[in-house]
Amino acid sequence: MSGKSELVRSLGLLWGAQTKPGRSGLTVRAIVTAAMELADAEGLEAAAMRRVAERLGVGTMSLYTHVPGKSELTDLMFDTALSELYTGVEEPSAQPGGWRGGLAFIARRNWDLYQRHPWLLQLSGARPVLGPHTMLKYEAELRPLDGIGLTDVEMDSSLTLVLTHVEGVARVRAALHRDQQGLSEQEWWLTAAPVLEQVMDDRHFPVAARVGSASGEQYQASADPAHAFAFGLDRILDGIERLIEANAQEKASTDQSE
Repeated sequence: MSGKSELVRSLGLLWGAQTKPGRSGLTVRAIVTAAMELADAEGLEAAAMRRVAERLGVGTMSLYTHVPGKSELTDLMFDTALSELYTGVEEPSAQPGGWRGGLAFIARRNWDLYQRHPWLLQLSGARPVLGPHTMLKYEAELRPLDGIGLTDVEMDSSLTLVLTHVEGVARVRAALHRDQQGLSEQEWWLTAAPVLEQVMDDRHFPVAARVGSASGEQYQASADPAHAFAFGLDRILDGIERLIEANAQEKASTDQSE
């Protein structure tokens, strides 16, 4: 099947009735829920059609009458997970603190979503899943930026910058969780730090030794994703604020010259 046909088929499932039962009594929603439960517990690879069928107590072929394959299933899982973000399209823009409060709220909600469903990080790609919850997410997350002095392209770019930051630090957090090798981050650091002090010569690595030591002592770990999330978000919001101010100054200058 061509890429165009797969896209059309996926869109039909995403926007179709997902709670209507078939002859077997199954619904698309039940299949997606079972797949998400498996992915939450064991990772995305566990959400294979056979495993999902076993969880639902049906034959694997019964699933294919509702969801044609794993690609369509993962699209449905992604879009369904996004439905957890907001209670309504106005929720981000209704937060205290104006546009900054709205974007901070958006960042936290996405941060928490990655923690609940770390398999989402495996699905993030260049092309979005064009489902109803994906589109609602985009609408909700743009609204705090509307009418504050940004162009439409700057609105999209500002939102992308925030979401890319959240995703990037969420990947670091997920990697740290996977690579603990039976040790907590603090245990890992307390074991590694004395060794590093012996092998890192201050004469050859003066800046790295000083900064690494200060950061490790502060975090009591090799990294602190929560700190990186908050620090980076504040710097991004500061940059957007400067852009808004620059746009306002440019507009004022243009108005005066007319």
